[in-house]
Amino acid sequence: MPLDAKTTATNQALMARRRAALPTGLGQTYEVFVDRAENAEVWDVEGKRYIDFAGGIAVLNTGHRHPKIVEAVKAQLDQVHHTCFQVVAYEPYVELAEQLIARTPGNFAKKAYFLSTGAEAVENAVKIARAATKRQAVIAFGGGFHGRTLLGMALTGKVAPYKAGFGPFPAEIYHAEFPNPLHGVTVADSLRSLEHIFKYDVEAERVAAIILEPVQGEGGFYVAPPEFAQALRALCDQHGIVLIADEVQTGAGRTGTWLACEQWGVAPDMVTMAKSMAGGFPISAVIGKAELMDKPLPGGLGGTYAGNPLACAAALAVLQVFDEEKLLERSKAVGQRLKDGLTRLAAQHPSVQDVRGLGAMVAIELFKGGDLSQPDADLTKRICADAIQRGLILLSCGTYGNVIRILVPLTASDAVIDEGMALLADCLTACQA
Repeated sequence: MPLDAKTTATNQALMARRRAALPTGLGQTYEVFVDRAENAEVWDVEGKRYIDFAGGIAVLNTGHRHPKIVEAVKAQLDQVHHTCFQVVAYEPYVELAEQLIARTPGNFAKKAYFLSTGAEAVENAVKIARAATKRQAVIAFGGGFHGRTLLGMALTGKVAPYKAGFGPFPAEIYHAEFPNPLHGVTVADSLRSLEHIFKYDVEAERVAAIILEPVQGEGGFYVAPPEFAQALRALCDQHGIVLIADEVQTGAGRTGTWLACEQWGVAPDMVTMAKSMAGGFPISAVIGKAELMDKPLPGGLGGTYAGNPLACAAALAVLQVFDEEKLLERSKAVGQRLKDGLTRLAAQHPSVQDVRGLGAMVAIELFKGGDLSQPDADLTKRICADAIQRGLILLSCGTYGNVIRILVPLTASDAVIDEGMALLADCLTACQA
């Protein structure tokens, strides 16, 4: 079909073309094709409007097509759109690194550089940790998600659908338990599981890094308590281990601070970012202690598209938008509005047994009849399926598939958020009738 051909395709017709041309493994949550989007609203090719509570999986904290981001990218496109930074450099890359360094916690010298995806950032953080420590082993956590590359899958603590059928995975990766009181795992239990790894699997002196999400994303929006992060910091200091905060989903203001680890009271050695840092343009970052970041030799870090000029311009515009529109304060207000509304729903529906989150990274967890021993993945699926029919885009997650997460753009109006919450309330009622 010619690129300039005008079509009046339906979602059904486009799905038929999709199935014929694309592999089954490339999942698609809803049989919907977008035509246009604005802030927290999406319209499909048939003209139907949706409220977006998914935000491109935490990519659109500044909403769809924020005017300042669009303007910045257009201006950059008129200058240069690619050189490969390692061949011929450009100032926006350096400026973005400077700004992110200034916003990253830790009373020590830092450096930063850019890649294209969150998985790349995670892999490169591990590369740097191994280069700096001359060790190989890495500890991650059950329920964690760190990407779909081979090392990313190895670090990910969830088999289906991410790891099933793709092994063997890189060696020297170990998983500890993540604190999850709702499912019976205390901070003490999690720390004990780390001790067990050191006793039964690998000595601490061979561990290069411990990596965790401040709030588990795909794992179910479980929050790492500050006391847990502080205990990890002490453990890493004791054994010379690099502490990596994977902020791919939590970063860029989603939790009420620019980075969620700002709420720990201690600083990680390295941070990975991606998703919302450029408002939908592909870029990721590794930010860390300068002494660690300088360990790889020249040529050991980089990528052809890494830190693309258009993405750097978009990321700088995101920072400007956060400052001018006070989106960190907005994140807290949105989170409180969501939690208040979800708490009211929980009082009406025994199936909703937990309302949780940090800032505007909020979720509910569903159980059959309110029984914490019976996670209700089926109800979760029915609610999401009903929601899309009503014009609300939702995402599920969690180790048991029974969590509904909300990642609405921070720029969404209260009216749109309330409209979406009313639709969710209707779904909860209809799916349990």
